[in-house]
Amino acid sequence: MAHSYYGSEEVSRPWYSKKRVWTAVAVILLIVIVVPVAVTVSKEKQKENRYPNYSKLNYTLLETYAGETFFDKFTYFTGYDPANGHVHYVPRETAAQYNLTYASNTNTSVLKVDTTVGPGSNPDASTGRFSVRVESTNQYEVNTLFVFSILHTPYGCGTWPALWLSDPRSDVWPANGEIDVFEATNLGNTGNQASLHTTKNCDMSGVKRKMTGTAGNLDCYNGTENTGCGVGGGVSTFGEKFNDGGGGVMAVEWREEGIRMWMFGNGETLPAGLGNETTETMPDPSAWGEAWADFPGTDCDIDAHFRNQSIIANIDLCGDLTEAKWDTSGCGSSTCVDYVSDNPDAFVDAYWEFESFKIYKAQ
Repeated sequence: MAHSYYGSEEVSRPWYSKKRVWTAVAVILLIVIVVPVAVTVSKEKQKENRYPNYSKLNYTLLETYAGETFFDKFTYFTGYDPANGHVHYVPRETAAQYNLTYASNTNTSVLKVDTTVGPGSNPDASTGRFSVRVESTNQYEVNTLFVFSILHTPYGCGTWPALWLSDPRSDVWPANGEIDVFEATNLGNTGNQASLHTTKNCDMSGVKRKMTGTAGNLDCYNGTENTGCGVGGGVSTFGEKFNDGGGGVMAVEWREEGIRMWMFGNGETLPAGLGNETTETMPDPSAWGEAWADFPGTDCDIDAHFRNQSIIANIDLCGDLTEAKWDTSGCGSSTCVDYVSDNPDAFVDAYWEFESFKIYKAQ
């Protein structure tokens, strides 16, 4: 009987054991699935709620680009266009010969596209039209404030103008980052596009941002369709509308906590210290309110992605971005290359007019 008793329990015990095992397995699976999901959701919530502490930095004026010496602070890029444009970037001597860059003592500095060479010229513009790209000899580091006073932005079918910050050495791009301050294509009637271009692990998706501009692509990694992460503005932020309003001021603060940009039209009252700084009053972006473009460092190590930034201004023609937008630009049925080659008069508005660039450094 004893043997029979223990034998019957041995038969029945596996059923209960299996039930307990499957219950334990279910609990473990639940933990394995639910806990990571909960942790992920929690981290995403934390990321959404985090925001950099853009507290006041004490800036002093480091450098001014203005007047007749404006272009003395730049080198002229020549050679093959990295963006595959239908353009010949000319040296300073050629730019002077064709009046493509000039500056006056009234704080007007102009950079423009050639409007003299047409189909009947010898040589003509069939291999590219003359234009200019300048790169500042000085390079800047984090905790710098740039104030760009712009009187006129270039526009016209086939154009691709930009004012940007980057390490001009092609062998380190985009490892040292790129900050596009002003950029547009063709007629420029869709507004300014500001953007960042970086290597991997710089992302604006799911992070808290405080800005009036419209967010575009969110991944700053330049391998994502080569677009970087952008912020767009309305029609009055570039081209004919911007110029008709008398231009404006773009302030770019690059600091460890993030990169922010403010745009002020020339009809607006500028914040204290902006453009009229004194020993007692220096620009204080922490008091300017919501930025036009905000690229917080929440999910992007700013120090790791941006360094050795030069100021670069250029007007490309055709090229990768302009060609990509050509069919929807309203610029006609010819190709961009043919249009640029054969229509010198189309570039009368293709010029930058700068009042001044002011660079401030935090103490």
